[in-house]
Amino acid sequence: MKKVSIVICAYNEERTIAQVVIACRMYNPGAELIVVDDGSSDETPSILMHLQEQYDFVYERLAENHGKSYAMVRGVELANNEVILFFDADLRNIKPNHFDQILQPILSGEADMVLGQPSETLINYRVNPFRSLTGERALLKKDLLPILDEIRNIRFGVETYINLHFQANGKIIKYVLLEGLSHPVKYAKTTPLNATRELISESQEIATTLIQNHHLLIKRAQNSIVRTNKNITKTVNGINQDFQTKIRSLQDKVK
Repeated sequence: MKKVSIVICAYNEERTIAQVVIACRMYNPGAELIVVDDGSSDETPSILMHLQEQYDFVYERLAENHGKSYAMVRGVELANNEVILFFDADLRNIKPNHFDQILQPILSGEADMVLGQPSETLINYRVNPFRSLTGERALLKKDLLPILDEIRNIRFGVETYINLHFQANGKIIKYVLLEGLSHPVKYAKTTPLNATRELISESQEIATTLIQNHHLLIKRAQNSIVRTNKNITKTVNGINQDFQTKIRSLQDKVK
């Protein structure tokens, strides 16, 4: 059985970090738990240091804010296990089955990466165009190691790059709906002006990642065409076999 390392990256999450850490620790007693504080300026550091007195987890505090991708890479570098589960630090209503839903397809070999989408968000999961950018994702460490340098400093473009890399290399990606899990929108965490600025900045980072890695987009499209052709060939072959079977059946009746 593959072992799991849970990586929580936090930046100014004093309102939720304690409950997220406690839930991850309590619901995953056999997992390695790593918390990377990306230079928080609120009470997040003191809360985490206090939690360490009661719960077993690795705490890495960065002296300054480097961005989400840097913190994620640092978490992977600290991890000792085969499976990496990234879990956001601002989630609410965490249940044990949420971890099972994300991890089981990886542990069973059914998928190479699982993306978990909280159901309690502003946009319905089934029509959410940003669901592939979710922070809740599980994947094998060996698939991340070759791209750590590429993703270290792309900040909020990190999920976009990981998705492109996996798609371009024909990896199996599975989406799961994490029923009841709540993820707040930025406008619920800060002022409207700051939230707007953050969204614009993140959108620019994502767009830059897409532009700079257009070769992955091309490779992904090529893989899609190959899969489509294989499916068409399989369908045609199936129709042909069925047709031949019916012809033989008619010939036997004539005889």
